[in-house]
Amino acid sequence: MPLGAPPDRTRWRRVIRAVLLLPVMAVALVLALALVYRAVTPPSTLMLGRWATLRPVAREVVPLAGVAPALVQGVIASEDQRYCLHDGVDWDALWSVVDDEDGPSRGASTVTMQTVKNVFLWPGRSYVRKALEIPLALMADLVWGKRRTLEIYLNVAEWGEGVFGAEAAARHWFGKGARDLTRGEAALLVAALPNPITRNPRTPSRGLRALAGRIQGRMAGLGGLSTCVRS
Repeated sequence: MPLGAPPDRTRWRRVIRAVLLLPVMAVALVLALALVYRAVTPPSTLMLGRWATLRPVAREVVPLAGVAPALVQGVIASEDQRYCLHDGVDWDALWSVVDDEDGPSRGASTVTMQTVKNVFLWPGRSYVRKALEIPLALMADLVWGKRRTLEIYLNVAEWGEGVFGAEAAARHWFGKGARDLTRGEAALLVAALPNPITRNPRTPSRGLRALAGRIQGRMAGLGGLSTCVRS
């Protein structure tokens, strides 16, 4: 009888080794992609899903300099006013909703967390996804930095059925490039972000127009582009 461990034990050791290697491989893959995405703007998982099901996608990648400053201001003012101050995760906002019985809220999500969700994770609300967003956001803030993270966000955010990124959104809703958006148009686009499929920036409802007005007020409070995203 040959020496060595019994076949069943050897098989289980291989299975356990493979299971333990999976998270290591996943981390290595995400880090490798993050390094690539420092230079190459990625698609979002929603875009990949549409391509996989042969549905159309409108997206034209533009640099941050190709986006109207008002839209950059609007995103920070509405989505993450502490964007330049945190490390990818706004811990104070996150702890404030930990006990929310309705589940994770968008209010606890920084722009960085929304970006990694769009690029690496799936849509929907769950504690599992939120838990994954946190280390991914910390990694993205370190690897991409503030300016590149916001640039990626503005090129992957969904702004309508099959409409992704600021350039496609500006052309779809207002017939102009993202660089030429007015403050009012930029505020309407930002106001549509939480529900981009049901909100129409071109013919806004009274509620959407009122929300856009409040966003413009917050934009004025910023006093210009935040220093961490200036070129």
